Amino acid sequence: MVIASAVIKEASFSLVISSVISLKEKGAFLFMKNFSIKKMVYSSLLITLSIILTRVLSLRFAIGGVEGIRIGFGSLPIIFGGILMGPLAGGLIGALSDILGYFINPLGAYMPHFSFTAFLTGFIPGLIFYYLFNQKLNYFSLIVSISVGQLISSVLLVPLFLDMLFGVPFKISFIPKLVGETANVALYTYILHLFAERKLFKREILNTNTN
Repeated sequence: MVIASAVIKEASFSLVISSVISLKEKGAFLFMKNFSIKKMVYSSLLITLSIILTRVLSLRFAIGGVEGIRIGFGSLPIIFGGILMGPLAGGLIGALSDILGYFINPLGAYMPHFSFTAFLTGFIPGLIFYYLFNQKLNYFSLIVSISVGQLISSVLLVPLFLDMLFGVPFKISFIPKLVGETANVALYTYILHLFAERKLFKREILNTNTN
């Protein structure tokens, strides 16, 4: 398990770095024209961490023969990216975490629906934190930003897509998601606020003009 985790981690980071650099060179996203090297490194690290936490260090429970419930911290780096670097950066981190994670360590067939929810996981908190709260970091701004993002992406859309794609009844996956994400929101808020209090990330890389 340790060896497999190390191999996946190394492969993840190499693939993530090359993918982010390739996207920047090709100008795939307009906002990436001003995407600094520092932000590329931060994004790559967060994508890699999300892949590891999601694909290796998480518990998964099947509902109706497909993964219905996942317990882990894979969303935390994505949300962190949105809060730290803005909504589009957070969305990119989320989408690439899901897409690259699938190719590195697939967990069933690839479904773009869940890449979309992963995008929203980083995009919505970043959008609310940047443009509603003007980057004022406190418990209230964090819990509102994260709550809205998780409500839309994880509590509503994931059960909806499970129902549409696999026939898993919405209410069967909705209730566990609601309970689980309520706990996650509280935990994510505490962790991110703790990071800010202890200055474990530098606020100067926040820049709404480039994201």
